Amino acid sequence: MDAINRPAIDIVRTTAELRQRVKAWHKADQIVGVVPTMGALHDGHLSLVDRSLATTDRTIVTLFVNPKQFGPHEDFGVYPRDEERDRELLATRGVHLLFAPDLDEMYPRDFMTSVSVSGLGDILDGSCRPGFFNGVSTVVAKLFMQCQADAAFFGEKDYQQVRVVRCMARDLAIPTDIVACPTIRGPGGLALSSRNAYLSSDELARATALHAELKALASDVRAGGNTEACEARATSRLLNAGFAKVDYMVARDADTLQAWMPGRPLRALGAAFMGRTRLIDNVAG
Repeated sequence: MDAINRPAIDIVRTTAELRQRVKAWHKADQIVGVVPTMGALHDGHLSLVDRSLATTDRTIVTLFVNPKQFGPHEDFGVYPRDEERDRELLATRGVHLLFAPDLDEMYPRDFMTSVSVSGLGDILDGSCRPGFFNGVSTVVAKLFMQCQADAAFFGEKDYQQVRVVRCMARDLAIPTDIVACPTIRGPGGLALSSRNAYLSSDELARATALHAELKALASDVRAGGNTEACEARATSRLLNAGFAKVDYMVARDADTLQAWMPGRPLRALGAAFMGRTRLIDNVAG
C-alpha cells in the first residue's frame, strides 16, 4: 500500500496528549475502550481490537514493550518489534488512536512505584517468572490511569494475567471494566502468540500438543481422575511430544487458581518450552 492511500491513524506518545483526547471523547459521552499490547500484532490481538470497536465508541491500542515483565535471561532484547507494521494493521482496522510511549514516558529516571497482587500473582507463572506479574500489574495500572478508558480488552490465552489484572483493578478501585476475550487459535489448536515467530515449522507442528494435552488433562480430572496423577501424565506426554521442559501442567479452580474441588469451575493451565521458546495456554474443563 503506498503512502498516499495508506489508512491514517492518530499516534500519541505522551500522557498529556492521550488524556486530552480521552477527555474530549468522554465530554461527548463516548465510551472508550483500550487494548494493551506489546506490539508484534497477530490475529489474537486483532480479535481484541474488533471486540472493542464493536462495543465502544472509541478504541485506543497501546504499544509498549514493558521491560519490567522480562527476567534477566528472557527475550526483552530480541522481542519482535515492528511499529510501522502494527500501525498499518490498526489503521486498516479503524482504530482511533495508537498510544506508543517511549521508555522515559512510562518509567522516568525517578520512577519508584511497583504494584503487586499477592497470592494470585505469586503462583504458576508468578513462581516460574519471579517479578513477572509485578511488572504486568505496574504497567497495566499506569496504562489504565493514563488512558482512563471505560473498558479494557485482554485475551484468555493469558488467563492468569487476566485474573491478576481484574483483581488489581478491583482492589485499587480503577473504574475500568476488564473484558476477557476467547483465545484465538491456529492450525492444530496452537494459541496465537507473538513468540510463535521464534518457532521453526517442525516446532510449530509439535507445539500443538500443548493444547491437546490440556484438553485431555481437563477431561481426565473432570472425569474423576486423581489430579496430581493426571497432571504428571500430561507432563510426561508433553515431554514425549518434543517439549524440552515443562514449567507446569495443572488443573486448578478457574476463579482462584488454587486446588480444584469437584463442583467448582475448572481450568487446565500449562507452560512449556518448545526448544528455547516458552509457550503458555489454558482450557476450560
